[in-house]
Amino acid sequence: MTRFGVMKHLRQLEEAGLVVTRRRGREKLHFLNPVPIRLVHDRWVSKYAEGWAAGLSDLKHRLESPMEKVFEIYIRTTPERLWEAITDADIRAKYQFGAGVHSDWTAGSRYQLTLPRADGLLAEGENLEVDPPRRLVQTFQALWGDDVKSEGTSRVTWEIEPVGDSCRLTVTHDQLREGANDQLYGGWPMILSGLKTWLETGELLTTPGSLMYS
Repeated sequence: MTRFGVMKHLRQLEEAGLVVTRRRGREKLHFLNPVPIRLVHDRWVSKYAEGWAAGLSDLKHRLESPMEKVFEIYIRTTPERLWEAITDADIRAKYQFGAGVHSDWTAGSRYQLTLPRADGLLAEGENLEVDPPRRLVQTFQALWGDDVKSEGTSRVTWEIEPVGDSCRLTVTHDQLREGANDQLYGGWPMILSGLKTWLETGELLTTPGSLMYS
């Protein structure tokens, strides 16, 4: 393909929401956005097409840098209500498989992600930037198993942008080591899909993938 053809194709994928772009100096970086792919899978893909879904997952891992994962989703809600859903312990537990988050949500404060039936913490970190209802930047230390504890600390950035009667939520999980355990970031599509479902319908996500965590 010509360079023009590649850019035209990427622009179409970006317009469709399947690719998220980031400007970094003079570079324009492109990331596959697994959230809408996951939504398509949950709604339409049968068990007979699991091979295709696995192929898309493999394509994502091959094309996207393991150092930075970007997830984007559009949710019909207000920035204030979306911020509340991200930071309120009871609301978060509803769509994040029972895991609530606890913090006073000030810059420099700590937060903890807990599951009532779990022995100890699931994750913890520091709130680096707290700018409601637009931006939240946190360190992230996974604690649910020895295999993820050894990965050390990474960073998660939540960005909320109003778009008409909806919000564009972009979650960037970066500062991951090369070849990091995919447990650290593999659950984001399911979490964000659950967030969207709960805010727009008041109901819980009931796909097989989400029920396995309930």
